[in-house]
Formats: sequence, C-alpha cells, structure tokens
Amino acid sequence: MRKILLLLTVILVGLLFISRLFYLQIYNKEAYSLFEDSAIKKEYDYPKRGYVYDRNGKLLVANQPSYDVMVIPREVEPLDTLEFCKLLKITKEDFIKKYNRAKNYSPRLPSPFVPQLSKKDYAVLQEKMRKFDGFYIQKRSLRDYQTSIGANVLGDLGEVNQRTIEKKPYYSLGDLIGKQGIELSYEDVLKGVKGIKFSQKDRFNKIIGPYKNGRFDTLPQPGKDIKITIDSELQKYGELLMTNKRGGIVAIDPSNGEILALVTGPSYNPNLLVGRERNKNFSRLYLDTIARPTWDRGLQAQYPPGSPFKVINALIALQEGVMEPEEKVTCRMGYYYGSRKLTGCHHHKSPVDMNAGIAQSCNAYFVSAYRKIIDKYDDAGEGMNIWADHAKSFGLGNFLGYDLPVGQKGRIPDGDYYDRAYGDNRWGSTYIVSNAIGQGEVEATPIQLANMAAAIGNRGYYYTPHIIKEIEGDTIPSKYTTRKETTIDKRHFEPVVQGMFDVYNKGTAASLRIPGIDICGKTGTAENFIKIDSVKTQLTDHSIFVAFAPKDNPKIAIAVFVENGYWGSRFAGRMASLMIEKYINNDITRTDLEHWILTHSLENEYAKPYSGEPFKINRETSLQVIPKTQAPDDDFNSSINVDTNKPKL
Repeated sequence: MRKILLLLTVILVGLLFISRLFYLQIYNKEAYSLFEDSAIKKEYDYPKRGYVYDRNGKLLVANQPSYDVMVIPREVEPLDTLEFCKLLKITKEDFIKKYNRAKNYSPRLPSPFVPQLSKKDYAVLQEKMRKFDGFYIQKRSLRDYQTSIGANVLGDLGEVNQRTIEKKPYYSLGDLIGKQGIELSYEDVLKGVKGIKFSQKDRFNKIIGPYKNGRFDTLPQPGKDIKITIDSELQKYGELLMTNKRGGIVAIDPSNGEILALVTGPSYNPNLLVGRERNKNFSRLYLDTIARPTWDRGLQAQYPPGSPFKVINALIALQEGVMEPEEKVTCRMGYYYGSRKLTGCHHHKSPVDMNAGIAQSCNAYFVSAYRKIIDKYDDAGEGMNIWADHAKSFGLGNFLGYDLPVGQKGRIPDGDYYDRAYGDNRWGSTYIVSNAIGQGEVEATPIQLANMAAAIGNRGYYYTPHIIKEIEGDTIPSKYTTRKETTIDKRHFEPVVQGMFDVYNKGTAASLRIPGIDICGKTGTAENFIKIDSVKTQLTDHSIFVAFAPKDNPKIAIAVFVENGYWGSRFAGRMASLMIEKYINNDITRTDLEHWILTHSLENEYAKPYSGEPFKINRETSLQVIPKTQAPDDDFNSSINVDTNKPKL
C-alpha cells in the first residue's frame, strides 16, 4: 500500500510540474514573446481621453488628432538620412540623438522618434514612409482646449519619464501623462486603456496579416468624461479682473465645498502647452522667475492673512469665554502695554465692542482679545496650543485635502513653536501679539481663507474644497461630501457674522456694497517684506479680502489676495464684490468698480524692486502714503516689535 501511495504521489507531482512547465514555456511564453519577436509588429491603439466639462456642462477640454513617427531600431535599414531629416524638419544631429535614445530604450520595441506631427506634415510624410524601413506613423490624440482660461486648473499633458515607466509599466516611452491640474489629479480616470494589435511579417519584413487571427489583440477603452465644479464664466471674469496684477482668487460654494473659481495671476493660455512647441513654451513660462505664471498663487502662495484673521480670534475669544460681544475696548490709535505701544491703529470711534471692532478693524480690540485667550491659562504654551487647535479646526495650518496636486500648509504656530524660538517658559502673550491681527508667524493660502469664510458663513462647519463634480459612471469620493465641524459652538457665530455684515454697511467696505445682495466681508492689509541686496526691505502692502454672500444660507464664499495692492478695499475688496455679483446675479451693476479695476495696473509696483524706485511707506501705519483726498476708510496691520532683544523667528 505504501509503495502504491508513493508512486501516486510521484506521478501527481510530475503531472503538476509538467502542467506548469507547459503553461510557462508554451502557452504563456507565446503571449510574452510577442513583444520580443521581431517577426511580429506591435501597434498600440490609443484610447480617447475623457472630456472635461465645467459645472454647467460647457465643454472645456476635448481631443484632436496627432501623428507620431515611431521607430523600431532593430528593423531600421540604410536610408537617405538627409531626405528623411528634411521631411521631419530636424537636423542630422537630432536624428542620431533620437535614434540612439530609442535604441537604448529597446532595439525591438517601438518608441517615438518625432512626436506630434501636424496634419500638413503628416500628409506629406505618409506617402514616403515606405522608403524608410523600421519607421511608421502612429495616430494618437492630443488635448484640444476649448478655452483660453483656467490653465492652472485644467493642467496639461507631457511625455512620461523613465522613472514613471519603471513605477507604472502600463506606460511606455513617448506616452502622454497628466502633468498638472486635473489632468494629473484624475489621470487614472481620464486616460482610458490602450489597445494593441499584433501583425505577422514575412521574411521580407512585409505585413502579411493579423497574428493568430487577432487572438491577442485588444481594443482600447476610452477614458471617462468628468464634470468639474468650476464656473467657467466666473473663472473667466476673475482672470480678467486679475489682469496686470499678481495674486489669487478662490471662490467656494459653502453648501458643498465645490470650488467655483480658482484664479491665479498672472496665468497663461493652456493651448501653449499642446503640440511640438510644448517643451519650449513650458520652459519659457517656468523660467520666468519674476512673474511666475506656472505658480498657482491660489493654492501655493502663503501670505500673512492680515485683518480677515481677526474674526477667528473673535470666535476663539467667545468660545473660551474671555470676551462677550458687548464688552468694549478703548483704542488710543493702537494697543499699549504699559507705556509701550505694541501695535498701531487707524482713526475710528472709541471704545469699540465686538461688532464695531470687526466693522472698523480695530487692532487694539483684537490684541486685547488675543492676549486674554493666551493668558487665560497659567502656561502661555498651553494657551497657544488651545488657540492653535481652534484655528486649525477651520482648515488653517494644514493641507485641506482638496483634489488638486499642489498646495501649501500655511502656518498656525503653537506652544512648541515658540518654545523652540525663545526657550521653555521664556515668552508670553506680549511677545506674539502680531498673531492677533493676522501678521507675525501666521500664514495662510487664499484657498484656506476662502474655506475659513465658508465655515463662518455656515456657522461652524465646512466641506473639503474639491474640483470634481461628476465622474462618468462613478461617484465622487465620500471625503468630499462629509461635513467637518469646527471647535466653535454655533451660537458664537452670529455676533461675528453681524460684524462682517456691518463691514459692508458701516465699516471698511461700505463703499463696495452691491444692491440687493447682503454680503458679509472683512478687509485686510498685510505688510510685505523682501530682501533686496541682502537688506530687508518693506514693499507696498498686500490687499486682502474675504467674504460670503448672502448673509444667510450663503451661495458663495471668496478670498482675494492682491500682491502689493495697497489696502484691503482698494483692489481685493472691489474684486470680491464684483465676483460675488457676477456669480449670484450673472450681471454687473457696479460698473464703477469694474471700470476702476480694469483700468488700474500694478505692474509699476512689481517693477520697483528691480528699478530702484523707492517705496513710499508710512512707518507709523504701514500704509503707503497717499493724498488725504484718497485716504482709505480701511484697516491696516503693523507687527511692531515688542522686545528689541527677542530672537528673530
């Protein structure tokens, strides 16, 4: 019995080995060897890339035909190189370089030799390709942008590099992949799946028909169409307002977190990054280190948030029970600690309660509130940690988790941050009062400020900002439909919302009201420093504005940041009001604001660091000096040093 069992075991193991060897050497090897067999021609059939539509169904991105000259180095026969180069409009040196590159990639596999021929060049070359063995023309699609706006949102396609090919074997040399914007974020959705066709060749290298009757051929699977949340008309209008200015505009629908507009200035036409001129155009844009058109300021620029940040301190003060809305603070053109003036302030009625403090943007009021938050606790570090947790619950100081490939965290300092700077228990609230007015060590991106405005408009919650609205045959990720709560109780928002409403009614944005729309906003002016010849130099202040509208059940929340824009209501406030009216009414009644924005440029301000022209800065107020007849009814921020011996952060 044992002998029979042993024999059966040997026979069974033998059959398993034979079956496995047959599969590996006969069946599976045949499919694998197709890519190595020079007698079989491999041609990829590239799928239609998914279309992109805006939130209203307007087509933004389609496809256009393109033709690549492909080469299989092993099959190349002696040819008239000069004639071939003339047809392709390349030099002999280029020919050698491209051929060697293809040969190093694989002598047996096809790779692009000259990509993206025009229809005209393709028509001329097609008739003569029979003279050049080893070369053939392959059709594929390029992007066809139906718009000249939103380059930072839409992104572009470029050739895959070797690192990507190694990580993702689906791609091969010459394939196109999303490089920026939604083309990168939703590459897997948009790209589809390549098909492939195998053809049998005879000993004269001529195709005699499909290999194995097409047994191993596959059809391409088209990419999925997507609809994005951008309102293309609002985006277009925002880019128009940002002409000759630098900065960012981000508009969000507070009810669901959908990004309505994502404007960066300056921008560029996305069609510049399509076709054979892509690399040259991209290099020109990328190497413009002054204007930086490829840098998305709405997502990547980290600025001092300025006075809009004061509303966060108001909410934290209410939550922590250190201030009541009716409590008043005296302002003597600034905040004093003993006999020392810690911050300046502009002229307004005094004393002020929370409503007037927000409406008139009183620095003294918010420094007082901020100090009470920190000093509520025996240890300043503990107070800072609690303050930081509240601020971060609004999406500040961290990546928001949106579905675009670039961004910055901003900064909300905590107790550990200042312990590292000053030493444990060697600092207090008077050291860091600039945080009270959105200066100091606090930084935020425009999209974070827009999200902050959305959370306030919702009275304490927000949805993760996102750009995707619909995916063909699929649903959007649940993280974009999940509500996120702040740490502030809902009842504390009404006094702050009313204060922001009064910014438009009787405060620093009273001149920017839009008929028929109840807007809640907050102006801001932030100091602006750079180093010129290793010397810290103060430039013209940044202009900031955040808002939401209508007051109840808001449809839009917005943040506008204009570099070197003087003060909040001068550039950013005007632009925010116009964007809100454009979205809600689809019309502009404040043509005076529009005309002013479209006829005023800041290019002269941006040239000053390079031209040597001086900046006229009023060191008392940090506002650029202007004639009294033009003086703004606006706030300003001044991060005056508190202790001349304290270390720099």
